[in-house]
Amino acid sequence: MKSEISVNQRGSAKVIAKVGVLSAVATVLMLFDFPLWFAPNFYQLDFSEVPVLLGAFALGPAAGAAIELVKILINFVLNGTDTGGVGELANFIIGCSLVIPAGFIYKHNKSYKTAIIGFIAGTLAMAIAGAFMNYYLLLPVYSKVYGAPVQAFIEMGKALNPAITDLKTFVLYAVVPFNIFKGIVVSAAVLLIYKRISPILHK
Repeated sequence: MKSEISVNQRGSAKVIAKVGVLSAVATVLMLFDFPLWFAPNFYQLDFSEVPVLLGAFALGPAAGAAIELVKILINFVLNGTDTGGVGELANFIIGCSLVIPAGFIYKHNKSYKTAIIGFIAGTLAMAIAGAFMNYYLLLPVYSKVYGAPVQAFIEMGKALNPAITDLKTFVLYAVVPFNIFKGIVVSAAVLLIYKRISPILHK
């Protein structure tokens, strides 16, 4: 019995250590971001979800959510917040909407096919969550924080895409494509490196 407890404790400690390392890598990757041509430049693409998704595949969806949370908390401590934590909460939900479905699907049948299905499901979930979060929470909060009307954000989007005329079309033609593009890029990166990283994460 004591031996089993000791093994379980060592296993838990290893998982916690891996979560910590992946969270640290994700936090560093958050520092390297860049805008995309079809969305206003306050939407920045970064690769911080790559280690989160790697963790979700190797350690399970719960570990993926934990990595996402720790990443957000570290960034919160280091850089503070302009939104009273609202932006961080929304980013956590959006990030989890990608990694949890993908990790859950892959966990139950670890194959190339289910990995692809997981990527697709996670990307679609992130696009939907991102749309709701931006429409109902993020853009209204940013409007208050920065003292700019929501229409100002819409005009920024319209300058890139004339089809953007209101908040709904802003979300449809800027936010949704941004999150779909991000999901595809992050998924492709994980697909390319997971087999090489997997043995280390499963040690």
